[in-house]
Parts: sequence; structure tokens; C-alpha cells
Amino acid sequence: MAFLGEVETALRTIEAAGNREFVLLQCVSNYPANPADINLRAMQTMARAFNALVGYSDHTLGIEVSLAAVALGACVIEKHFTLDRNLPGPDHRASAEPAELSALVRGIRIVEASLGDGRKQPAASEANTVAVARKSLVAACDVPAGIELTEVMIAIKRPGTGLPPAIRDHLVGRMTRVAISAGTLLRLDMFA
Repeated sequence: MAFLGEVETALRTIEAAGNREFVLLQCVSNYPANPADINLRAMQTMARAFNALVGYSDHTLGIEVSLAAVALGACVIEKHFTLDRNLPGPDHRASAEPAELSALVRGIRIVEASLGDGRKQPAASEANTVAVARKSLVAACDVPAGIELTEVMIAIKRPGTGLPPAIRDHLVGRMTRVAISAGTLLRLDMFA
């Protein structure tokens, strides 16, 4: 229920009292809250504005919004818990029952594991797939020794254990040193 300036005022009051250990939680105070009102990106706004850890206090039904919050950087999830949503009181309707809370924890651990380190690189588990899925340059036809290689003599096929297609233009126009049978993976030592 706060504007960013109100969060700043509260935060400065907490810091003035000597406390620098806090996490700012995004929250919509409706029970239950509508997912369309949640504005999870406000967590990122607060993290940047205050150089602070952020989290999410979830009053929505289900676990999806909490999982999205973790994916967006929440380090804390607050979720009401009840043994039965039909119990009297305002919080039970927006609370997680035991099976749902268990699913939330499992889901959070999966999301955390999936976030990775942010470096764009192949996963170690992809090593076996690379050779199968990627492609290489191969002879499209029988190519005699001593001739200039043309584009029509080069095909791109699996497996990806040979020269990458990205260097195709560097081979076109080079002279062949040896005869190359159709379907053979091209190697640099085949060309002058």
C-alpha cells in the first residue's frame, strides 16, 4: 500500500535506529490479492533504488506468483499457511494448505536451481547433444584434387564434429590438395 517515497521514509527510519539488516517485501494487501495487481517488478525497482535485498509477501491464491517472484530475484517469500482455507478469519482464504506449501517449497528450489550464474555458455549436460545437433561442412559431391572449391561443392550436415558452417565462405575459392568423396567431413588440411 506504499509509494516508493514512503518505502524510503520507512527505510531511513529503520536505518536511523541502527538497523541495516532488512529485506524489502513487495506486497498487495488484499485477501486474496489479484495477480494482475501484484507488480512483481516493483521488487527490482526497490532493489535498485535502495541497494537492498528484496522479497515478496504473497496473498494470491496458488503458488505461481511466488515462483515468479523468486525468478525475479526475491530472496524471501512470505506466504500465509493454514490447515484449512474454510476456517473462520480473513487470512485463511489466501493461505496455503499443507500440500500447496510443500509444492511451493519444491517449486522454489527448482526455480533457484534453474537461475544459474548468468553466463551464456553451453550447459555441461549438453556436451553429448552438441555433436549430434550441430552441423559441419561436408563435401556435397565427389571433389577432385587440384580444383577450386565452389559453394555448390559444400553441404551442411550433421554431425557437428567437423568444420563449422560459419567458415564456409573461407573455404570457397581454395584449391583442394586431395580428392574428397561426397559426404566426407571437410578439414582445413584438405585445402591449399
